[in-house]
Amino acid sequence: MLKQRGTSLILQVLFTVLALPMLAWASGGGVEWMDAGKFALIIEMGLGIGVIFLAWLIKDKLGFPFPKLLQAPLIWITAFIIFRVILQPPIPFSLLAIYMTVVTIGVLLYITITQPNWEEFSKPIVFMLQEDSGKAKMSRYITFAAVPVLLAYGTYNKMLPKFEEPVELRTVHPAPPASINVHDKILNLQTAENPYRIDDSGKYLKVGLESAYFGKNPWATDAPKYLQNVRDGGIVFFGTAGCFFCHGDNLDGKGPFAFAFNPIPANFADPGTISQLQETFVFWRVSKGGPGLSREGFPWASAMPPWEKHLTTNEIWRVILFEYWHTGFFPRTWD
Repeated sequence: MLKQRGTSLILQVLFTVLALPMLAWASGGGVEWMDAGKFALIIEMGLGIGVIFLAWLIKDKLGFPFPKLLQAPLIWITAFIIFRVILQPPIPFSLLAIYMTVVTIGVLLYITITQPNWEEFSKPIVFMLQEDSGKAKMSRYITFAAVPVLLAYGTYNKMLPKFEEPVELRTVHPAPPASINVHDKILNLQTAENPYRIDDSGKYLKVGLESAYFGKNPWATDAPKYLQNVRDGGIVFFGTAGCFFCHGDNLDGKGPFAFAFNPIPANFADPGTISQLQETFVFWRVSKGGPGLSREGFPWASAMPPWEKHLTTNEIWRVILFEYWHTGFFPRTWD
C-alpha cells in the first residue's frame, strides 16, 4: 500500500513538473513568469525525475537487478551528460572537471561504503581475472585487448596536431588618428567641436548642459535650435542614411539587418559604447567606416560603410547629435 502511494506521488510530481511548460506554451505566452530559462529548468527537472523513476521502475517493478558494476558507470555517465549537455548555460571545462571529480569520489564512496557493496562490485572483476571458464576467458581477452587500444587512441588523438584558427584579437575602439581628411578638409580630432551643439543663443553648449533638452519634443513648432538639429539628425538616421536598419530604431543594435553581420552593429543604448567616446571619435568612425580603421583595428571586422561618401559633413555631425540625445548619454571630453 505504501509503495503504491509512493508511486502515485512520484507520478503526480513528474506530470506536474512537465505540465507547467506545456501550460505556458499552450497559453501563447500568457504565463508571464515563464521565460526561456525557467522553461529549460523545468524540462531538466522533469527529465531528472523521469530518469530516477525509470530506474526505480526497472529495478522494483520489473525485477531487473542493477549490479553495482553497472550502477557505478551509469551514475557517472548520467552526471556527465547532465553537466555537459543538459545544464544551461554551458559550464567551462575547468568547472566540469571539478564537478566530475566530486561525482567520481561520490561513486567510489557509494561502492565501498559497506563490505557487501564492495564484494558485489568487485565479484565480476575477480571472476573475470581468476576463473578459467569460457565466459571469463572471453571477457578477459576482450578487456585486455580493448584497454591498450583505447589508451593508444587517446594518446594519438591527444598528440595529433590540430590546425585551429588563430585567436582573433580585435580592438573594438582603436586609437584614432590625430586628424582626418573629410570632404577635402582637415579635421583635428583633438580640437574639433560639433558645430550643431549650440544653445538658444547660438553659443557652443558644453557637454552635460544638453540634459535640459532630454525628453523634449524636437518636432514642436517652438523647438529650440538644439532640438531642431536633433530632429535633422533623426531624419538622417531614419531616412537619408537608414542607420536604423543595422543599429535599430531604438539604437540598441537590433535592427532588421543586425544579425546578418558578425560582429553585430554597435548598441548605442549600452553605456559602454558612445558614452565612452568623444564626439570627434564617433565622427571619425562614421565618416571613415570599417575601411578607415587604423592598424590596431585588425581584422577590421566592421560592416560600417564610409559615410563620407554618402553624407555631408553637416549631416554626420547632426546624426551624432541625435544619437547622444536619443540615448540620453553625454559624449566623453578630452579633459
